[in-house]
Amino acid sequence: MGWVKAGGYEIALDDGKVVCRNAAGRRLKSVPAGIADDPAVVGLRGLAEWLERHERRCLADVERWMVRSLPVPATVVTRVWPDPAWQAALRDLVVTGPGGEVAGFLRDADPERGLGLVDLDGDTVRITPDVVRLPHPVLLDDLDELREFAVELGIDQRAQQLFREVWRRPSAVDAASTQVEEYAGGSFKELRFLHGRAAQLGYRVRGGHALCSVLEEGRTAEARVWIGDYDGYEETETGPLTWSGPTGGTLRLGQVGPVSWSEGMRMAAALYAGRDIEDEERAA
Repeated sequence: MGWVKAGGYEIALDDGKVVCRNAAGRRLKSVPAGIADDPAVVGLRGLAEWLERHERRCLADVERWMVRSLPVPATVVTRVWPDPAWQAALRDLVVTGPGGEVAGFLRDADPERGLGLVDLDGDTVRITPDVVRLPHPVLLDDLDELREFAVELGIDQRAQQLFREVWRRPSAVDAASTQVEEYAGGSFKELRFLHGRAAQLGYRVRGGHALCSVLEEGRTAEARVWIGDYDGYEETETGPLTWSGPTGGTLRLGQVGPVSWSEGMRMAAALYAGRDIEDEERAA
């Protein structure tokens, strides 16, 4: 956008920040305090904050489509593509065709010409599907090969897809069991630290559990990790990972789908990674 007058200065937005120049056209290090309350400055800062929230919302929506592997109408993609925030969130994501096969990396979307992709041969192609899917990486059979190809192409995904951490259910797991202990026992000096970590990572906390809900093949599964629900200044530790079904009953491990498994393990591992390492070293 262009420069806007504010007092004896001019201001503009540059990469989401309000910048200022003087009457001689020299760029200043910061906005002078004397015009901080100028309506133009206040309005531009408000716009910058709105744009930042908009970018976060677009990215969160795209990641939700991906985590749930939801079918997205191609018309939705073409309509939002001109918006830089939506385009940044969608660009370079792997999309799959009607049969679940990888169609390519999304590079363009046009109402008339359809979706522009770089296919697995490195060629630019156009497709005009009714719907597309942005698959969760755990559902991609050739994930390692796709990651290598993405590096060769210089792919940079804003929404974590190809380089999102994935966990696949081991073949040796006890399918009749109801919990995973791998990331249990992570000690925290104060419960509020663990609750704060869960919130920072974007997980809901209810009834002493950190929660991650996934809609998979039309069925909701909720991963749960116990993090404590007492005095915020008391010690606590992470509990085992479990999953509950749509009616609230605990699922057996054999009933947990691949995406629900991966996202639940991802949550448990991320919470466990913030544990107090010093206490573990002293105990050892």
